[in-house]
Amino acid sequence: MILYHGTNCDFTIIDLEKTKLYKDFGKGFYVTDIRQQACELAKTRSRIWGGAPVVQEYEFDETVLQSNGLRVLRFDKVCVEWAEFIYKNRSRYTNFTHDYDIVIGPIADDGVAYLLNLYEEGLRTLEELAMELEYKNLNSQYCFLTKRAISFLRRVKK
Repeated sequence: MILYHGTNCDFTIIDLEKTKLYKDFGKGFYVTDIRQQACELAKTRSRIWGGAPVVQEYEFDETVLQSNGLRVLRFDKVCVEWAEFIYKNRSRYTNFTHDYDIVIGPIADDGVAYLLNLYEEGLRTLEELAMELEYKNLNSQYCFLTKRAISFLRRVKK
């Protein structure tokens, strides 16, 4: 399969040290299987941080998800467990860590962030949050969290 990464600067080596904390699935390298989604992200990043929009393409053999001893967590749809996992990773107050190599699941967009804030303030339960998001069409994302996981990505040269 082909995965896409939208950025504001091109690079050849994925450096996990440069990734950010408090993201949906933790500190890792995020890609999507939807090219348009990566294009929009690249445009947004370049508008905010400068640089030029770049969409990097990577080949990824999905069969490694079932073999090679990788620790993989997959959320096929929005659910309470997904909402809780996102909340714990995004929160600066939970000190949450996990040991997954790859996490796959829906992207938490701005609407999700708003609902997570309502949960944090005690105005929604995780169950209510998941119900409100159940029919929202959220695109998927793949997060590569370890060097070993990243070793399975092969950059497609243009």
